[in-house]
Amino acid sequence: MAELEFTARGVRIGRRLRSLTRAGQVRISDGRLELLTSYGSEIDSAPVQAVRAFRPWFAPGGRALADLNGHRYLLTLGDHDPAPGEPGPPAARRFIEAVRRASGRDA
Repeated sequence: MAELEFTARGVRIGRRLRSLTRAGQVRISDGRLELLTSYGSEIDSAPVQAVRAFRPWFAPGGRALADLNGHRYLLTLGDHDPAPGEPGPPAARRFIEAVRRASGRDA
Protein backbone atom coordinates (compact mmCIF):
# COMPACT_ATOMS: atom_id res chain seq x y z
CA MET A 1 0.00 0.00 0.00
CA ALA A 2 1.28 3.47 -0.88
CA GLU A 3 2.10 6.02 1.75
CA LEU A 4 -0.56 8.68 2.28
CA GLU A 5 0.66 12.18 1.53
CA PHE A 6 -2.30 13.83 3.25
CA THR A 7 -5.36 12.62 5.11
CA ALA A 8 -8.12 14.43 6.97
CA ARG A 9 -11.11 12.93 8.75
CA GLY A 10 -14.23 14.64 10.05
CA VAL A 11 -14.41 16.95 7.04
CA ARG A 12 -17.72 18.44 5.97
CA ILE A 13 -17.98 18.11 2.17
CA GLY A 14 -20.58 20.02 0.22
CA ARG A 15 -21.43 20.95 -3.33
CA ARG A 16 -23.24 24.21 -3.95
CA LEU A 17 -25.86 24.43 -1.19
CA ARG A 18 -26.02 20.65 -0.64
CA SER A 19 -24.09 18.90 2.11
CA LEU A 20 -22.78 15.54 0.89
CA THR A 21 -21.32 14.41 4.23
CA ARG A 22 -20.65 15.97 7.62
CA ALA A 23 -17.83 13.61 8.62
CA GLY A 24 -16.07 12.73 5.39
CA GLN A 25 -12.46 12.04 4.52
CA VAL A 26 -10.02 13.77 2.20
CA ARG A 27 -6.99 11.77 1.06
CA ILE A 28 -4.06 12.39 -1.23
CA SER A 29 -2.30 9.17 -2.15
CA ASP A 30 -0.43 7.94 -5.23
CA GLY A 31 -0.98 11.27 -6.99
CA ARG A 32 -4.78 11.20 -6.57
CA LEU A 33 -7.10 13.29 -4.44
CA GLU A 34 -10.08 11.35 -3.08
CA LEU A 35 -13.18 12.70 -1.36
CA LEU A 36 -14.90 9.98 0.69
CA THR A 37 -18.05 9.74 2.78
CA SER A 38 -17.90 8.82 6.46
CA TYR A 39 -18.49 5.19 5.39
CA GLY A 40 -15.56 5.23 2.96
CA SER A 41 -17.61 5.44 -0.25
CA GLU A 42 -16.07 7.60 -2.93
CA ILE A 43 -17.74 10.93 -3.66
CA ASP A 44 -15.19 11.98 -6.28
CA SER A 45 -11.52 11.55 -7.14
CA ALA A 46 -9.07 12.95 -9.66
CA PRO A 47 -5.36 13.09 -10.38
CA VAL A 48 -3.91 15.78 -8.15
CA GLN A 49 -2.44 17.64 -11.17
CA ALA A 50 -6.01 18.22 -12.41
CA VAL A 51 -7.24 19.53 -9.02
CA ARG A 52 -7.41 23.19 -8.13
CA ALA A 53 -7.56 23.95 -4.39
CA PHE A 54 -7.84 27.41 -2.88
CA ARG A 55 -9.26 29.38 0.01
CA PRO A 56 -12.50 31.21 -0.78
CA TRP A 57 -12.51 34.93 -0.08
CA PHE A 58 -16.08 34.78 1.25
CA ALA A 59 -15.68 32.04 3.89
CA PRO A 60 -14.11 31.73 7.33
CA GLY A 61 -10.58 30.36 7.74
CA GLY A 62 -11.40 26.66 8.08
CA ARG A 63 -12.82 26.27 4.58
CA ALA A 64 -11.27 25.40 1.24
CA LEU A 65 -12.64 24.98 -2.27
CA ALA A 66 -11.54 22.11 -4.50
CA ASP A 67 -12.34 21.79 -8.20
CA LEU A 68 -12.41 18.14 -9.32
CA ASN A 69 -13.74 16.84 -12.64
CA GLY A 70 -15.69 20.02 -13.32
CA HIS A 71 -17.36 20.09 -9.89
CA ARG A 72 -16.58 22.52 -7.09
CA TYR A 73 -16.61 21.16 -3.54
CA LEU A 74 -16.62 23.19 -0.35
CA LEU A 75 -14.52 21.47 2.32
CA THR A 76 -14.88 22.54 5.93
CA LEU A 77 -11.70 21.57 7.73
CA GLY A 78 -10.38 22.90 11.02
CA ASP A 79 -9.65 26.55 11.75
CA HIS A 80 -6.29 25.43 13.14
CA ASP A 81 -4.32 22.20 13.38
CA PRO A 82 -5.42 19.98 16.29
CA ALA A 83 -3.00 19.37 19.13
CA PRO A 84 -0.86 16.23 18.80
CA GLY A 85 -2.95 13.20 19.73
CA GLU A 86 -6.22 15.14 19.53
CA PRO A 87 -8.91 14.22 16.99
CA GLY A 88 -10.07 16.65 14.35
CA PRO A 89 -9.29 17.69 10.80
CA PRO A 90 -6.14 19.66 9.98
CA ALA A 91 -6.32 23.29 8.92
CA ALA A 92 -7.54 24.16 5.44
CA ARG A 93 -4.17 25.81 4.79
CA ARG A 94 -2.43 22.43 5.19
CA PHE A 95 -4.82 20.84 2.67
CA ILE A 96 -4.13 23.51 0.06
CA GLU A 97 -0.37 23.21 0.61
CA ALA A 98 -0.58 19.40 0.31
CA VAL A 99 -2.41 19.64 -3.05
CA ARG A 100 0.17 22.08 -4.41
CA ARG A 101 3.08 19.99 -3.15
CA ALA A 102 1.66 16.72 -4.54
CA SER A 103 0.99 18.28 -7.94
CA GLY A 104 4.44 19.85 -8.17
CA ARG A 105 3.12 23.42 -7.87
CA ASP A 106 4.98 24.25 -4.66
CA ALA A 107 3.48 27.27 -2.94
